Amino acid sequence: MKKIGILYGRERSFPPAVIQRINHKNIDGIRAEPVKIDKVGQGLNPGYAVIIDRISQDVPFYRAMLKNAAATGTAVINNPFWWSADEKFFNNVLSVGPVGVPVPKTVLLPSNTHPDDTTDESFTNMAYPLDWQGMFDYIGWPAFMKPHAGGGWKSVYKLNNAEELWKAHKETGQLVMMLQESIEFTSYFRCYCIGRKHVKIMHYEPRNEFLERYNANFDVSQELLDTIRDYVIKLNEWLGYDFNTVEFAVRDGIPYAIDFCNPAPDADKFSVGEENFEWVIETAASYAIERAQQQEPGKNNLTWGEYIRQSVGGGYAFGK
Repeated sequence: MKKIGILYGRERSFPPAVIQRINHKNIDGIRAEPVKIDKVGQGLNPGYAVIIDRISQDVPFYRAMLKNAAATGTAVINNPFWWSADEKFFNNVLSVGPVGVPVPKTVLLPSNTHPDDTTDESFTNMAYPLDWQGMFDYIGWPAFMKPHAGGGWKSVYKLNNAEELWKAHKETGQLVMMLQESIEFTSYFRCYCIGRKHVKIMHYEPRNEFLERYNANFDVSQELLDTIRDYVIKLNEWLGYDFNTVEFAVRDGIPYAIDFCNPAPDADKFSVGEENFEWVIETAASYAIERAQQQEPGKNNLTWGEYIRQSVGGGYAFGK
């Protein structure tokens, strides 16, 4: 019997629904259940062929447990090693390099407050002052400031000038931030991607209240939607995410990837709506079964993106 485990926290709609859907399919030799942890021993597999991770970004204990599971043969969705290394600024760097998907102009900002156990002397290599005006000229106003490795719309600011930036930056403490060009869009899309091949493009209005953001319908061409779909697959192939969402803001007919590091994306029935929820449950269930059937005990069953594969093989170079 191969078990598919769902690791989750406060979610109450997606986890039980995907477990029920997997078990309802009644695939011989496969069943799903919530992950149960009573001990984690080094080199000991927890007994799951597949684990769908929905919570380790908030619980370091779970992230360490998942790495141990992956190293002993479990196919973890998403790869906990890559997820530990990945962040939004690097994703943009990769996008403007070999991936070739348009993204807003972005610069990285040091944290306003020194990290713990550091002093002024820890920043010997930092120029003072930074070239703030050069960054402002490059990005323009208005601009967005957001954590370089954050999520869930936390600590996100829309800024109109330098004075607003100074004030907001003081509120961010030790967070490393990005300053990003504001894309004044005419349409916006949030896209589920599962298995780097299944894509659900959802019309999305981020300016609405949270529960109303999926109540949108933009009049766009099929050609634009096809381009967005191709971009979604290309980004996830390079990053290696099995379950992710990608957001696009469309300006002058060009879709700009705004956010594509969401490896535990919102899949709550009450926010995404009945149709989107049904799609993600069915697709996630089918893909988890596929991964369980492919899983080989004791071997590396993780997904690795094109960036890692080419880097290890010596084929990757920026701009190549």
